[in-house]
Amino acid sequence: MRVPIFLLSAALFVQAEPLSNSNRESLLENLEKFRKIADAADDARFRVAIDAYRSALESDAAAMSLYLDCVEKVQFKDKLKDSSEFREWKRKESDKFASADFRLSLRYQLRWLILTLQADSKHSDVSRLASDAQQCVDSIFSDYEKFVPYADVLGQSATSSVFAQAYSIETTKESKWPGSPLDLAKLYEDILLPRYRSPEHLQELRGTWIKYITQEGLKQEATPSKKHDSKKGKGARDREDEADKNYPPGKSPEAIKFVTETQPKLEWKMEEDLYHHGDETGAAVRMLAHLQKYVEHPSSKEWSDNYKSLLTAGATVSTPAPTPSPGPTPAP
Repeated sequence: MRVPIFLLSAALFVQAEPLSNSNRESLLENLEKFRKIADAADDARFRVAIDAYRSALESDAAAMSLYLDCVEKVQFKDKLKDSSEFREWKRKESDKFASADFRLSLRYQLRWLILTLQADSKHSDVSRLASDAQQCVDSIFSDYEKFVPYADVLGQSATSSVFAQAYSIETTKESKWPGSPLDLAKLYEDILLPRYRSPEHLQELRGTWIKYITQEGLKQEATPSKKHDSKKGKGARDREDEADKNYPPGKSPEAIKFVTETQPKLEWKMEEDLYHHGDETGAAVRMLAHLQKYVEHPSSKEWSDNYKSLLTAGATVSTPAPTPSPGPTPAP
């Protein structure tokens, strides 16, 4: 392979030379200037995005308009596709776009994206954000069935949505905030439950656990059975699809597994949590009843061992009272 003459000549003059202090300081100053310019550009982009998101939250029509603009940019313009392709795609999806429930799903996705960006800020008010997140999730699950056809929207990570992509929005990797309002495990166990773990907030802790378990059950009950293995023959898939149609609400394999396996696990975790944070007497009684109720559960032996450890660890060892020493013998 021939080496370009300018590279060869440049290599002849390369010499080892340590970086001087003055050069080092100059480079660091330039780096700091660059960072300030980059941070200012990011802040401006974030402000533009937040303003657009908040405006779109004002109505279904506004949310739909922003959604279409973002899709057109991300999936068509940025990929250099013809505008006719975008119009054809929009025509094919017109029935879905006319759905009020779909538009409301977009607004919830936008609302969650705003919460995600606020949570990622160094100056975020965690308590307020947790309350806003609880309100958002409670609103979704107050009538969750209507959102089932659009669970792909609500379940998608907000930072990977077209709303975020269109404005090049990203969050820090160490963010603990759940990606979507349907990620209930992360939301409750990392954000909502920890703030109530103290004897003064036992009522709220128990109420939040019950809400978590109830909403997870609603999600599983309303979610259709999983798609079948595409490698199976068409006849076998058709029979399975037909069987799925016969599942009454809450009777799909996934819903049954939740009720028989997952829900008891969550209930046990709730009682352990309450036991450790001030309700030893009440939780201990309920845990024993739980063991008796779910004696056939796969985790029964583990629960029993944990229960014994909790009780023995909390037991106080009683020591016999000291024998009183005899007093002096009275003089005769």
